[in-house]
Amino acid sequence: MLKVGLLGAGRIGQVHARTIAAHPRSQLHSISDVNGEAAGALAAPYGAEVRSTEAILADSAIDAVLIATSTDTHSDLIEAAVRAGKAVLCEKPVDLSLKRARACLAVVRECGKPVMIGFNRRFDPNFAKLKAAFEAGEIGKGELLSITSFDPAPPPVSYIKVSGGLFRDMTIHDFDMACWIMGAAPEKVSATGSSIVDPAIGEAGDMDTAVIVLQYADGRIVAIKNSRRAAYGYDQRVELLGSEGLLSARNMLEHTVEKLSAEGALTAKPEHFFLERYARAYVAEWNAFVEAILDGAPIPVSLEDGINALAVADAATQAARSGQSVAVQGA
Repeated sequence: MLKVGLLGAGRIGQVHARTIAAHPRSQLHSISDVNGEAAGALAAPYGAEVRSTEAILADSAIDAVLIATSTDTHSDLIEAAVRAGKAVLCEKPVDLSLKRARACLAVVRECGKPVMIGFNRRFDPNFAKLKAAFEAGEIGKGELLSITSFDPAPPPVSYIKVSGGLFRDMTIHDFDMACWIMGAAPEKVSATGSSIVDPAIGEAGDMDTAVIVLQYADGRIVAIKNSRRAAYGYDQRVELLGSEGLLSARNMLEHTVEKLSAEGALTAKPEHFFLERYARAYVAEWNAFVEAILDGAPIPVSLEDGINALAVADAATQAARSGQSVAVQGA
């Protein structure tokens, strides 16, 4: 039984708490949060203790921690956890600073404890099936990958101001998907973006609509489309064109009932947001982490993977500002 300390009792922490507690081989032992009331409310249904982060890290009975705190704390907490002998699953991104993330990697390598980064989309059953079919050679060589990622509505501007920007906060999932499906980080990045959904986002120095192109040395291309607003729901699609065919993963719909009439066809909208869309992915992600720690299975999303995605995000940010292609400096 893997005894787990959860650091962070916010929205994503609540998702992870349910997953940890429901798994037959893990126990939600303790929860910490800067908001003590939030920690208490989350701990109560699971019989978990409310403790400080320091107390959780110091407890030798706790085997692993799941970091679901604000991004600016991730690297510090990863380092503190591995130094305390804990295995770590940390939400994305590793940090807002690529330099700081690389320094964290050096500490993790020195300590030798397993660290996994929470790019949950890799564990979506449909995306995983697409990846497996591609690796099995079903469409030959992958040549053009297209990723569509539209949120149903933008977050508050107060969040935008501390998020690190669209590319580090939202598109970083798509950058990881691109690296995962294509098998490597790209060579260079081009990007353009604007703020047309909410002018306040632009006033905060960020963008809410963007197109990014990733280029590989062998000519492969990835095209990513992002928007903070899709009036019809959470739009998540992947399409991979290969030398011998096409693989595509479509949206998950609210239901599968389709109405056909003389007026036309009517289907359900995509599931509303990530909590619904990726519910199964979070379960599979946690199961992969448990198997890695208890059974010695490989860590499926390494800290190096997290740094590579952050490096692409940094390059995209520079490219959007300069209007020029920018080389990617990975882990």
